[in-house]
Amino acid sequence: MITTETWLRRALFRNDTWARLLIDTLYHYRGSAYLLHEFVIMPDHIHVLITPTTSLEKSVQFIKGGFSYGAKRELGSNMEIWQKGFQDQRIRDAADYDVHVNYIRQNPVRQHLCERAEDYPYSCARIGFELDEVPQGLKPIALGAAVGAPEGAPFQSAANRAQIGEPDAGNPIKPTVGPHLFRRNKEKTA
Repeated sequence: MITTETWLRRALFRNDTWARLLIDTLYHYRGSAYLLHEFVIMPDHIHVLITPTTSLEKSVQFIKGGFSYGAKRELGSNMEIWQKGFQDQRIRDAADYDVHVNYIRQNPVRQHLCERAEDYPYSCARIGFELDEVPQGLKPIALGAAVGAPEGAPFQSAANRAQIGEPDAGNPIKPTVGPHLFRRNKEKTA
């Protein structure tokens, strides 16, 4: 999962035009720089769950740089948009994937931006966004047995696990990914 913040945590994405341009940017590079599994655009930061097809750094550069270019070209903005760098959290297994999906989808609810995740217009939880399938080794059991999933980050600290909301870290967040997540996309294309 990638998290990156706006410069000085300005709430740039409260503006519908800016938020929709960022969604367009995410989809513009989908397939060429990364596979897009989940996203949410909060007022002052974003969370995206991607599988890079190039380096992770290059994938984030496409998102941030592509958006900055678009903001200058389409919105006439010359302001600094992004904080330098980004935070990344490696997904270790199917259960960890579920935790991250739930964290991303529930973020607007936790921040009191909406009552239900699917009501937030700048989140993939809203019906109508096409997403790439879960990476093969991370598919929940309900979607098929995991095949050769790497361990990922075995030395991740308990503080990091608590920060992302892992249930075993004392956080009441429960994973919610299941067949319904992917059925939505199949129904959309059928």
